[in-house]
Amino acid sequence: MNTAARPVSLLPAAVACLGLAVYLGAMLGAESQSLVLALLAGGALAVWALKRFGLLDLMERSASAHAGPTSALAAAAVAGVALYFYDDPFVLFLVATVLVYYVACLGLTIQFGYCGVVNFSGASFFGVGCYAAALLTRNTPTPHVIVLFLGGLAAALVGLILIVPVLKTRGHYAALVTIAFALLFKTFLEVTDAVGGPQGLKVPAFSLLGWAFDKDVKLFGLRGSFYLSYIALILLLAGAGFALVRRLERSWIGLCLDAVRLDETVSACFGLSVARWKIVAYTLGNFYCGVAGAVFAMMLGFIAPSNFAFGDSLILISIILLGGLGSPWGTAAAACVVILLPEKFQSMQEYRFFIYSILVIFILLFRPQGLVPRGVRTFWTTEGGR
Repeated sequence: MNTAARPVSLLPAAVACLGLAVYLGAMLGAESQSLVLALLAGGALAVWALKRFGLLDLMERSASAHAGPTSALAAAAVAGVALYFYDDPFVLFLVATVLVYYVACLGLTIQFGYCGVVNFSGASFFGVGCYAAALLTRNTPTPHVIVLFLGGLAAALVGLILIVPVLKTRGHYAALVTIAFALLFKTFLEVTDAVGGPQGLKVPAFSLLGWAFDKDVKLFGLRGSFYLSYIALILLLAGAGFALVRRLERSWIGLCLDAVRLDETVSACFGLSVARWKIVAYTLGNFYCGVAGAVFAMMLGFIAPSNFAFGDSLILISIILLGGLGSPWGTAAAACVVILLPEKFQSMQEYRFFIYSILVIFILLFRPQGLVPRGVRTFWTTEGGR
């Protein structure tokens, strides 16, 4: 006799969000490398203990059963951490950078994780959004909110050009096409004076209804860094992007993307247009990268070709592999690890790409599913059944 599963409370997910907020705040506030190492060891021990006593699985089930409230709690946790460091520009810049990379990696999650489309030029599409924002804000009176989406649109349109050779190749050859584009894009920026050449371009700060985001923020009589404004903006974009990705995954569109990733031949035999769904995934993913690039350019205030080297694309690849292909939650955790740890270990800055390479190798060998593996998808075929 079948019995209904006991409903899972939101409390375990809420406790997990609170614990992660406290841990993230402690990591951001740690200044000595010995303290950072102690926090890393303590975090690993805490995860082992939670898994040992079954609490980690309980938290995962709670988060899955209450996806909407858990997402809101996670956003509130990030906002709380940012407010705690309200007058520390460096820490707030790190938080904003993690969020920007997370938005870009959500796009790569659609491409790699859902549809299996290879893209080793994520930083190039990120750069397209940056340069589109720079040129539009410098030369036109376009409202900056619209500039963000035009940056995403520019990246998506450029991606439509690159998708043609990608569709005609597979596997390693498709990867080489995107690598070649990444190298060509950086060279194009360096030799084109219309986009600033190797010297780059200054980018005006984001402005909304007369509110300039490069001004310090006053909160309850306290003066906070201007990065708080950008964190609020990027957090909204990240929340909207996360919600769209989750909705896409659970829809019939996500089902078609998964089918194409798993077996293109069988998908074509069942009437799915493999080319069409690859174009959808590639275009939508590049749109995410472009939007992230546009807001990042206005936050930095200056961009140059050196910001969009092939090595930066490898950082994005490292994040989605470490987090778990197709796992938006895992991507968030991996973005924190990949962006924050090199900043905390300043002595390793010169070797960060070497460390990223070793990290990717270890992940592929010992935990190919990533930090937070994507669960087995379910598709509801009838009302009240699977």
